[in-house]
Amino acid sequence: MLSSLARPLRAACPSSSSAGPSTLSKRTIASVTPAYVFPGKHMPRKYPERKRYKVDEYTRLLDSSKTHPLILFKHVDFSVKRLTQLRKDIAAAALKHVPKPKPSLAAPTPAPAPAAEPALPQFVVASTPFFGVALREHPAFDDATRRAIAEMVDGTLAVLTFPELNPPQLQAVLAVLARTVPPRVPKSAEQIAKEKKEAEANYVPGRRPKGAKPEPVPDLRLVGAIIEGRAFKVDAVKDVAKLPTLDQLRAQIVGLLSAPAAQLTAVLNEASGARLARTLEGLKKSLEEGQSDAPPS
Repeated sequence: MLSSLARPLRAACPSSSSAGPSTLSKRTIASVTPAYVFPGKHMPRKYPERKRYKVDEYTRLLDSSKTHPLILFKHVDFSVKRLTQLRKDIAAAALKHVPKPKPSLAAPTPAPAPAAEPALPQFVVASTPFFGVALREHPAFDDATRRAIAEMVDGTLAVLTFPELNPPQLQAVLAVLARTVPPRVPKSAEQIAKEKKEAEANYVPGRRPKGAKPEPVPDLRLVGAIIEGRAFKVDAVKDVAKLPTLDQLRAQIVGLLSAPAAQLTAVLNEASGARLARTLEGLKKSLEEGQSDAPPS
């Protein structure tokens, strides 16, 4: 009787967690496809208080993308301590490229007014499903822009918000992130086979595998950006980071517009005064030589 009720032993094989990543892992995406409306369901959909708060937060974040660039990242295996250090590294890099305060015309002296605490980029870990709801319901984006942003957001999401478009500051922050969080090195086939062999050797049916859990290696990957309400892919974000500041662009435009006037002024200065007299004297001699060389009629 007891033998018939006894549970059979499992086959001696390593667990899926020790052999490698599970094929049933959950994939989180930001869907912009309208949800199916069941018969009798009231629209618009009403969310609980906590969900409504998150959706409103990401709606305000998308609203700010017209003036505050949003840089999108995919993050994996970040601890609270590592996130705190990452935010400090971002602030230190951005602080080196804060625009200097300009002199105030209302001040009694031309010295710039004492600057307040500078606004620095903010690194926020976002919820992908709620971000997708806010993106789907946002009226400022058309369908093409929504789809382009949704294609970037696949899995975990982190948003780096800048107070203004400052390409040198963006370039410095991206360089710091690439240095402090380098890309993961994929495991070779030999390493995977060795780990699988060790897991099979240490496996005991009915017991948890021994050994310390390896420390997770964080990974941060740039996936795109939302700048001035438009979606930018990774290559376009890197191109924007190479641009000069807005003040430098203005100075270049002024230089291009004033170059023809400066060239004309230089020509007029060369042809004025003694240079003009020599020019006319040379023209007179060339005319006289032409008349003397002409055959008599």
